[in-house]
Amino acid sequence: MPEKVTKNKVLCYVVRAEELLVFRHTDYSYEEVGIQVPAGSIRVGETPEAAALREASEETGLKDFKIVRKLGEAEYDISPYRFEIQHRHVFHLELTETTPERWASQEDHDGENEPTRFECFWIPLEAAHVLQSGQGALLGRLYD
Repeated sequence: MPEKVTKNKVLCYVVRAEELLVFRHTDYSYEEVGIQVPAGSIRVGETPEAAALREASEETGLKDFKIVRKLGEAEYDISPYRFEIQHRHVFHLELTETTPERWASQEDHDGENEPTRFECFWIPLEAAHVLQSGQGALLGRLYD
């Protein structure tokens, strides 16, 4: 079995009026990838805060995010999908622009790979237990 590596990641809980911004990959089924919040890797030399704002923007196509606060950090073992431990920095974000209930977005990956296509939408916070890969683990801290 491959040795597990630890990767620094960010997770973004974008909240409005008791709803959470989520997305699904439109090129894969729910069974394969589930429902996710904006998240991704922290680049070399990048702060977790900057990574959270960048990832939220890249995955949703929106720009007007602001960090409310950092909710904490958590470790998540994502094996066997990838043999890695994710050290997650979790942020509560606010969106200051209005959005539709559902919209299409895509992440272009700096033009290196095919774009990843998403459908973004809002779900009630109390339904956020459906998030994949333990992404909802720190949702309770929104109420601390």
